[in-house]
Amino acid sequence: MFENLTDRLSQSLRHITGKAKLTEDNIKDTLREVRMALLEADVALPVVKEFVNRVKERAVGTEVSKSLTPGQAFVKIVRAELEAIMGAANEDLALNVTPPAVILMAGLQGAGKTTTAGKLARFLKERKKKTVMVVSADVYRPAAIKQLETLAGEVGVTFFPSDLSQKPVDIAQAAIREAKLKFIDVVIVDTAGRLHVDSEMMDEIQQVHAATKPAETLFVVDAMTGQDAANTAKAFNDALPLTGVILTKVDGDARGGAALSVRHITGKPIKFIGMGEKSEALDPFHPDRVASRILGMGDVLSLIEQAEQTLDREKADKLAKKLKKGKGFDLEDFRDQLRQMKNMGGLGSLMDKLPTMMGGMNIQQMGNAQGAAEKHFKQMEAIIDSMTPAERRDPEMISGSRKKRIALGSGTQVQDVGRLIKQHKQMQKMMKKVTAKGGMAKMMRGMGSMFPGGGMPKM
Repeated sequence: MFENLTDRLSQSLRHITGKAKLTEDNIKDTLREVRMALLEADVALPVVKEFVNRVKERAVGTEVSKSLTPGQAFVKIVRAELEAIMGAANEDLALNVTPPAVILMAGLQGAGKTTTAGKLARFLKERKKKTVMVVSADVYRPAAIKQLETLAGEVGVTFFPSDLSQKPVDIAQAAIREAKLKFIDVVIVDTAGRLHVDSEMMDEIQQVHAATKPAETLFVVDAMTGQDAANTAKAFNDALPLTGVILTKVDGDARGGAALSVRHITGKPIKFIGMGEKSEALDPFHPDRVASRILGMGDVLSLIEQAEQTLDREKADKLAKKLKKGKGFDLEDFRDQLRQMKNMGGLGSLMDKLPTMMGGMNIQQMGNAQGAAEKHFKQMEAIIDSMTPAERRDPEMISGSRKKRIALGSGTQVQDVGRLIKQHKQMQKMMKKVTAKGGMAKMMRGMGSMFPGGGMPKM
């Protein structure tokens, strides 16, 4: 997300260098570039106008402190205004009501409402430790009911059955009654969608809203529809008292116009973003972190949270104890590290959250680097899988004939096997330094050996 915007903004913000002060003249061209970058990202025109005016107002006449260059001072202002447009901070779900708290999902057909209902159920169960029931009030699409039942089974939450002969209001009320009897904390009601906003659809969802009195009414919208997403959200907000927005398919949107327009046009916060098809691919929306990513500064906090949720602590502790005892970092451990990285969404997901602007690498170069590295990591895993357990534990025993067998089994060349063994030796040396003074920094510098050609993409 935001790849195109990040590329354009990082280029335009480099123009302000060597100035002692930010003036109307020396920021004019940069502001024009910023305006064009936002319009190309499909940000709504009223939002672009207000954003550029506010940046100009704050930047003109700003004295540059000794610790900042004019470019840094301007970036700081742009970042603050990006945060202001998207909301000052993440707004959590307001579920502090008498159980069950009802969450009503609204949106157009194809926006990903049902999938998002399953993701939200998993989020509430795993991260908020809530008991959850899901129910489908979509009596127009039989597949929607079955889909929600399947998702409920996958994420381990209660599914309340419904069928096409029932009325949406009756379904929702029956689910809430059942949830009360079972002492369930949260009921997620998935409503019917249409291909466009129509009065019949709005009447029906208003009736469901009146009958269920939800704690949260969330509008689910496809991020790839750009500023249309904000306009549709406004139409729903005029008919329903929305409490927040969930942007879906964010991973397929290189522009980011919806994220920058929705809050400004509806006045409602973006509470979550969907970053893929998997049931865990739903993240709370943090405007400050997103602003950092737009400006190529990375999002290290989200990276840390992602690591905490996906990394296997038991394996990490086991490896730490093994290294403390002076036992070597073998190829089994090496493969575990590769797999844990894959569980975090692969190298692309990691690099997406790392700072990019400072290194001067554009989005296309970043994409090429990611692609080459992902391919290289898959090849390394295939090579290790083709070894015997004894060979993984003791790579020193891998002779020329063994290398040929491993290469044949993994569909690679003998020199690829040799390169992996060499890289593993370098990793072993780094692991010994981790606990030493400055060890982690040395390890990060040495990580370059894992990339094709022996060099890590320059950050």
